[in-house]
Amino acid sequence: MNLQLTGKNALVCGSSRGIGKAAAIALAEAGANITLTARTEEALLAAIEELDISQGQRHDFMLADFSNPQELKELIYHQLKEITYQVLVNNTGGPAAGNITDATADQFESAFRNHLICNHLLATALIPGMKKSGYGRIINIISTSVKVPLKGLGVSNTIRGAVANWSKTLANELAIFGITVNNVLPGATNTDRLQEIIRGNALKKGLSVEEIESSMLADIPMQRFADASEVAAAVAFLASPAASYITGINVPVDGGRTGSL
Repeated sequence: MNLQLTGKNALVCGSSRGIGKAAAIALAEAGANITLTARTEEALLAAIEELDISQGQRHDFMLADFSNPQELKELIYHQLKEITYQVLVNNTGGPAAGNITDATADQFESAFRNHLICNHLLATALIPGMKKSGYGRIINIISTSVKVPLKGLGVSNTIRGAVANWSKTLANELAIFGITVNNVLPGATNTDRLQEIIRGNALKKGLSVEEIESSMLADIPMQRFADASEVAAAVAFLASPAASYITGINVPVDGGRTGSL
């Protein structure tokens, strides 16, 4: 089974920490050249030091703020003057937790820009190069909420669902070119984002962090949170030549938590 990405270039978003960084590490281990993308230069410089270079890779990074799509568009087209990408990993930190009845229009619009609009800008910018290369993999890190909405994540549930349907539509249109588009759906993964959600729920409900964690773990058949590297392994497989006939699907990596097939 061919899992190697030697000679391929991968743009990995939100890759200074958490699942994004783990995905970048996994793709580099498979031989890819990585462009890390996030907002903080210091964090990116630290992350790039963790990337494998044993296969002669060259890695770089791009400072980008996804709250400004126009700026992102200018940055990516500047980047494309130097590099043609075969792999795109769309990954952006999720919207703040909260009930949908408390959400404002601004929150929905902001999340829509940060997630769907920026995903679309990056994908459409990179697709011509993928076609020319004869190799393309677009992988979106979303959430299991696209299958079963998660309690207390009203804006996130809504926007993640939009991204999932955008992805499926894109997959159908690009299949003829051999470019695949798939979604990885992390469950509760031990990242800063999860800890923020746990602390927020503890404060809101007047419970301890330990009580909130125990309640969450009770819903996971494996009885533990995922490590970011376990989610990254799914990303690396979908990016590989071995996944050439897999497109337009959602892949939950959730320890069995999601209550649907």
